[in-house]
Amino acid sequence: MSAPYVAVIGTSHATSVEADLAYQVGAELAAAAAIVVSGGLDGVMRASCEGAHTNGGVTVGLLPGVDRAAGNAFLTVCLPTGIGELRNGLIVAAADAVIAIGGDWGTLSEIALAMRAGIPVIALHTWETRSPAGTDGSVIEASSAPEAVRVALSMIGNTH
Repeated sequence: MSAPYVAVIGTSHATSVEADLAYQVGAELAAAAAIVVSGGLDGVMRASCEGAHTNGGVTVGLLPGVDRAAGNAFLTVCLPTGIGELRNGLIVAAADAVIAIGGDWGTLSEIALAMRAGIPVIALHTWETRSPAGTDGSVIEASSAPEAVRVALSMIGNTH
């Protein structure tokens, strides 16, 4: 199996707690040889990419605009999409699992898109969500960065 792709999603205006969690998640994903996918901007996206990059990992950013220079400094691959927040669907589609940290409406939309697509979502200090009646999707809550990564990677193993 090729390297797993894990999207780390969350707000571009992260609190210090959220940024620290995102950095830890990125570092844990790098240690597991997973590829970090994000929106490529600031906040949770930047912190997760920094954690991965600092620990030898690969990071991919799908930017909302057309300016590659808008991407954070820790991206291995920076892809400007020019489609604004619609790029949230691309982030989810590129992922084998999603780890949500903090977040605003964009994060909630990514969680919903992942759930609808059957992609595992692990929640770490983010929205409280539940699956609509009659659906199989669920968000799994984690209490730490190592747990979030462990659960995400184990869920990928169960779906591929």
